[in-house]
Amino acid sequence: MSGHSKWHNIQRRKGKQDAVRGQLFTKLSRDIYLAAKEGGGNPETNFRLKVAIERAKQSNLPADNIARTIAKATGTLEGVTYEEIQYEGYAPHGVAVLIDIVTDNRNRTAADIRHIFKKRGGSLGESGSVAWMFTRTGQISCSKSQVTDAEAFMLAVIEAGADDVEESDDAFLITTSVESFRDVRSAIESMGIDYEDAELTYVPSTTVEVSGEAADEVFGLIEALEAHDDVQNVYHNADAPDDEEEA
Repeated sequence: MSGHSKWHNIQRRKGKQDAVRGQLFTKLSRDIYLAAKEGGGNPETNFRLKVAIERAKQSNLPADNIARTIAKATGTLEGVTYEEIQYEGYAPHGVAVLIDIVTDNRNRTAADIRHIFKKRGGSLGESGSVAWMFTRTGQISCSKSQVTDAEAFMLAVIEAGADDVEESDDAFLITTSVESFRDVRSAIESMGIDYEDAELTYVPSTTVEVSGEAADEVFGLIEALEAHDDVQNVYHNADAPDDEEEA
């Protein structure tokens, strides 16, 4: 299924121009802020923070930015207070959309998101309108270049609790339950393998095929949402050829 995984969205953002890179830095900083606020500022005892910091470092977020964000979240440095919200809605052609929001102004963000949906031919829905179509799932991606024995690697991650391992020409995508995510990630680390990304995401139970003009309309809305400063992640159940999705 194309288009639904958060790790794929992060990879797309990494390749964009400096302006979008700055926007990615903002989103990564907010991930760190929320993780530190929820579980404290020590990544050794706060797994969510550890993952957020590692992802930020992979995208070259400066260490000073990371430290300052943690200080703000833990109250040792004054700053803006953020809250997490999840919005649900429909893109054109019946595509379900789930959006992770981090904002310091709920009313402003709600108005902005509603406007984006309306302008792009979609509709913002009520809580529960599409969330039931998605399952919270762990996903870890690893480059095949680091794996010397593919069969042994796949067996090890399955024994650690992975639900599935998908193999492409150059990578493995490991799927886990929320409960097994940390154990599988630790098993990969113990093998000395660096993962490209590892996080909890939302995977759709069914998909809607779109192509041509319909795909343009759907992904036009999705990219407009992703471009909003308060949007952390956008999940959807559109299934389109990769070349159309990346257009």
